Amino acid sequence: MNKDPVDYWLDAAEHDLDVAQLLFVNEKYDYCLFIGHLVIEKVLKAFYMQDVKETPPKIHNLLRLAESTNLRLTDDQKQLLAEMNRFNIDARYPDYKGTFHKICTKEFAMDYFTKIKGLYEWLVYQMKQSRP
Repeated sequence: MNKDPVDYWLDAAEHDLDVAQLLFVNEKYDYCLFIGHLVIEKVLKAFYMQDVKETPPKIHNLLRLAESTNLRLTDDQKQLLAEMNRFNIDARYPDYKGTFHKICTKEFAMDYFTKIKGLYEWLVYQMKQSRP
């Protein structure tokens, strides 16, 4: 039996959240935020599956993903998604990686990782409220 696609994305996001936490504890702050981006991306793809009933697009832009769902985000949440998009680019590509690594202090990572976890919890709550 195949797993429900929404559950597939939610389980993957939960797994990645655990990985991001381990990366933070081990002071790999740039990769913590990179994986944190993936956490939110996967939850948004779960919403896409639920709302659009199609395979999510192979994009990493969190704001575009969110806007293609039925989620009602606050302006602050939209701003956070826009800011988080850089974690995918800056941690992945060598041109940006060195600069990104330098700004990823413990304080910077803690601030954003706390926001990521809060957004994750809110999104999971929204998902639970919207599922039968």
